[in-house]
Amino acid sequence: MALRESGEDYLETILILHERTGYVRSIDIANELGYSKPSISRAMGILKQSGFITVEKDGEIVLTEAGLKRANEVYDRHKLLTKFLNKVLGVSKENSDEDACRIEHVISQETFEKLGEFVDKYLEDK
Repeated sequence: MALRESGEDYLETILILHERTGYVRSIDIANELGYSKPSISRAMGILKQSGFITVEKDGEIVLTEAGLKRANEVYDRHKLLTKFLNKVLGVSKENSDEDACRIEHVISQETFEKLGEFVDKYLEDK
């Protein structure tokens, strides 16, 4: 299923919040991203309809298998890009994180894999 950049950002945020607290609700996502509750509700509806999340009766948002897979893919890209920008190129942590968030959505799988190999070798040699 095709997913826009914003949808990937939501999945990544759900993953991060779940790792941090073990429980995710719409309000948690709204607070983390600084978005309005109606915007989050609309996005959660789209993610639910697309099969990436389920919403429990108590409001807990849970990633489905497909949602978890996509969230991990995006988050892995984010972490690698942040590491590359910060540790290899010397970009500040703040800018590395912000730039990685933009790049993670457009980088090809081939480039991601080659970048990972490069970062591993570069940091190994240090």
